[in-house]
Formats: sequence, C-alpha cells, structure tokens
Amino acid sequence: MFRISKSNMILSALLAMTLVVTGCGSGTKPAADSGTGAQAPSTNAAAQKPAETVELTISAAASMTDALKEIQKDFETKNPSIKLNFNFGASGALQQQIEQGAPADLFLSAAAKNMSTLVEKQLIDAKQQKKLLTNELVAVVNADGKTAVANVSDLSKADVKHVAIGIPESVPAGSYAKEALTNAKLWGTLQSKMVQAKDVRQVLQYVETGNAEAGFVYKTDAMTSQKVKVAFAVDPKTYTAVEYPIGIVKATKHSKEAEAFYNYLQAKQSLDIFVKYGFSVIQ
Repeated sequence: MFRISKSNMILSALLAMTLVVTGCGSGTKPAADSGTGAQAPSTNAAAQKPAETVELTISAAASMTDALKEIQKDFETKNPSIKLNFNFGASGALQQQIEQGAPADLFLSAAAKNMSTLVEKQLIDAKQQKKLLTNELVAVVNADGKTAVANVSDLSKADVKHVAIGIPESVPAGSYAKEALTNAKLWGTLQSKMVQAKDVRQVLQYVETGNAEAGFVYKTDAMTSQKVKVAFAVDPKTYTAVEYPIGIVKATKHSKEAEAFYNYLQAKQSLDIFVKYGFSVIQ
C-alpha cells in the first residue's frame, strides 16, 4: 500500500507540474495577443477620426441671400471642416443683435453706417472690415399688374394705393427710399400709402402678392423675382450710395475660420457670383 501510495503521489506531482507549465504557456500567449489587440484599434481609430467641424454664424443683409447661398456651396466644398450658418435680416436689426451679444462671427451689412457703429463700439476691428460691394435702389411693381408707374411722381396717383418700404430705422433700403422721397418732396404726401416691412425681401413679397402696387427694393432683389418688374431706377443723386461692408466680429471664437471666409468673400470666384446677382464690386 505504501508503494502504491507513493507511486500515486509521484504521478500526481508530475501531473500537477505539467498542468502548471501548460497553463503558464497558454496564459502568456493570450496576454501578448491581448496587448496587440488593444493597441491596433486605438491606432486605427486615431487614423480614421474625422476633422472637427467648425460652424460659423454669418449675420448678413437680406438682399445678399441668393448670392451668399451660392457662395456657401463653393466655400463648403473647398473647406469641408467649416459649416456656414446664415442669419439673414435687416442690417440695423443685425447690428443691434451683435451689440446685445448675439452669436456672430462675421457681419455683412447693406449700409456703411451699421458697420461704422460696430467699429466705433469696438465690436468689429477696423482692420478686419472693408467695403466690398455697391447696389442700386429701384421701384418695382407687380409683373402682371396694370399700375402705370414710370417715375417717382407717379406714386402719387390714385390707383397706387399702397407703397411698400422697409422700416427706415432698421432697413437700409427703407432709409435710402425715405431719403430719396424726402428729396423729391414726396415723403409727407405718401405717408398714408406707406406699408412698412421688416426687410427688402418682405417688400418684394408685398408687391408680388399684390398687397402693394409698388415697392422700393435693390436692383439685386428685383432680379430674383419673376413676379415683379422694375418700374424705374431711383435717381442715385437723391440718396446715399448703397455700400456693402463686411467685417469679422471681435467676439468670434473661431478667428482662423472666420478670416478664411472673410478672405474668400473677396476672392474672384466670390466676386463673380456677386456680380452675377447684380452687385457691383468696389475697386
């Protein structure tokens, strides 16, 4: 019994040693594999991680809508890591938004005075703004209408019951129109006919829908609609020149990207698009 027991003990000991050696061997390999497997996905993930997209908010005059939407397509195609979000409206209203701290990276105004005010209040750097474009003020009537309007005096006719105009205090086109009508000594006479709008695009809509027989918009706005026609161009001597300055807002958190779009707006490909929509480039 002693011999048998001793043999069993020896066999058990040998078996235990074999298991330990085998276990160590199999345990070492998974550890190595595990290490290799942990590193590979990390390297691939880093290589495949897409560039972070930066979103810019552009506060722009409503009259620039169509041109800027086309420029946006070109710019974002060439700069896939930058997304442009436009806030279109009346320049005066956009100016007030920026003054009140509303998020904006660039400001594109339809009047130099709105940009000048923000420069004076140190919300836009004078070295990062410039006058880029010019426009013209025109009077439009419904394309299917029979209202005979050939000059500013015709707005006094009885069949012209409503004249649409942007709110002069906040809409540059409305301010220019008021200036022209004042110089023509018609501002007071036409007061009872005035229908005020929040921006030039709303003026255009009023004339398109027949809610106004005539309205004052920019030449560029008139070109966007098949439902209106230009009745006459307002004498440029009767109102302040329509200039469009662009500038980078100091509060931007994306100065590099904002500057990239600021420069892109001044490049030939962008200027050609502006000209296509009726703007003139300031040389």
